[in-house]
Amino acid sequence: MPVKVYKPTSAGRRGMAGHSFEEITKSKPERSLTEVIRRKGGRNNRGRITVRHRGGGNKRRYRIIDFKRDKVNALAQVLSIEYDPYRSARIALVQYEDGEKRYIIAPLGLRVGDNIGNGTRAELKPGNALQIGSIPVGTQIHNIELQPGHGGQLARAAGVSAQLLAKEGIYAQVRLPSGEVRLIHERCMATIGQVGNTDHGNVKLGKAGRKRWMGWRPTVRGSAMDPSSHPHGGGEGRTGVGLPGPKTPWGKPALGKRTRTNKRTDRFIVRRRGKRR
Repeated sequence: MPVKVYKPTSAGRRGMAGHSFEEITKSKPERSLTEVIRRKGGRNNRGRITVRHRGGGNKRRYRIIDFKRDKVNALAQVLSIEYDPYRSARIALVQYEDGEKRYIIAPLGLRVGDNIGNGTRAELKPGNALQIGSIPVGTQIHNIELQPGHGGQLARAAGVSAQLLAKEGIYAQVRLPSGEVRLIHERCMATIGQVGNTDHGNVKLGKAGRKRWMGWRPTVRGSAMDPSSHPHGGGEGRTGVGLPGPKTPWGKPALGKRTRTNKRTDRFIVRRRGKRR
């Protein structure tokens, strides 16, 4: 899945890079597996902006993805590899033996015509979903459940994978893409392999317009505002953030401040993720 580089025919094209879409085999989605998500422009039910810098963007339909992989002991054939506007990974349209069609996250190496399966009788090959207790230690996995039957929640973005490190009783140690090592129940489902579209991180938008197509509106630096609009604003000329450090527009600590307060699941974290460079 190489990245396509454009000739610098304009200022916006210079430095721009995009997907070649060579792996895409079908342009239109399966209509029965899509639904409409109405945009809210970052506003809540009272019309107040609760998420800044959102709005506009191209129209798109949501693809219903089978994150649970709960159709066990049944083979499915891959019909197509498709683009999904709501995620960085590619998706695969599969059809089971009884004729039912579903979308799954497309792992690296999955091709049209391949057969995949779910459950204990599935083989250890990319695209097959098994319980973590049935997966050998050291295997790369993705689309991992946090609770049995709740559907995959971890390692679903393009190019990522987690690794099964060890098994202790009814729990297994899994190293997540962030570097965090977490205990996950052995009955949780996970899919074998690495998520495809590994070159997603190499794409360069090249111009502000492409960001607008995605539904993102312009972001203004706090240091460019006046002091009544942002804690970083004001001052003569260009000034630094100052002590005690960077702040959000509402005066709360930002950039590195730990905000996780879920004490209920702290016991499942074996090792915290490292600092991002």
